[in-house]
Amino acid sequence: MNLYNKPMIQRCPWAEKHPALTTYHDTEWGIPLKDSRKLFEAVILDGTQAGLSWLTVLKRRDSYRAAFDNFDPQKVAAYTDKDMERLMADERLVRNEKKIRSTIENAKAYCKMADRGIDFSDWLWAFVDNTPIVHHYKTEQEIPTTTELSARLSKSLKRRGFTFIGSVIIYAFMQAIGMVNDHLTDCFRHPDNQC
Repeated sequence: MNLYNKPMIQRCPWAEKHPALTTYHDTEWGIPLKDSRKLFEAVILDGTQAGLSWLTVLKRRDSYRAAFDNFDPQKVAAYTDKDMERLMADERLVRNEKKIRSTIENAKAYCKMADRGIDFSDWLWAFVDNTPIVHHYKTEQEIPTTTELSARLSKSLKRRGFTFIGSVIIYAFMQAIGMVNDHLTDCFRHPDNQC
């Protein structure tokens, strides 16, 4: 109980480490996302996170949106060497050349799928039969960093030309977009605790 004798909201412990993480946890993480363009953004940002904390990327998310034309895949796929120079000089970004080039290559892969009539959202969500997998973990230590499913999805994305999408990155992506719900069982965002 807090000072006002009202029960405090129970969250996943990682969400209590910074206000930006709390907001992200409460309003986005684990909520099924099915908008293809937003899914493209999410897979890019999760790849950008590799080797960094999510908070580092989250704090820069608006800067990434501005720098990458709001993650419009068609615009990003058309980026030139001049755009690479611009992005590498942008101090708001994590200036990792491989990650920036990967964003452009991933946009091209996304566009190739679209050109073939493949909707990115439909394609991704087919891996879970369009239904989120809900786990019932009680502690953060129980949550895996990779699964057979994330490995399979990672390989499928690689075959389509995507990069910076290893199995660990893809599992984090799956959690973020709600393909898997890894809110702890005592968290108010776990489906069992929803009214």
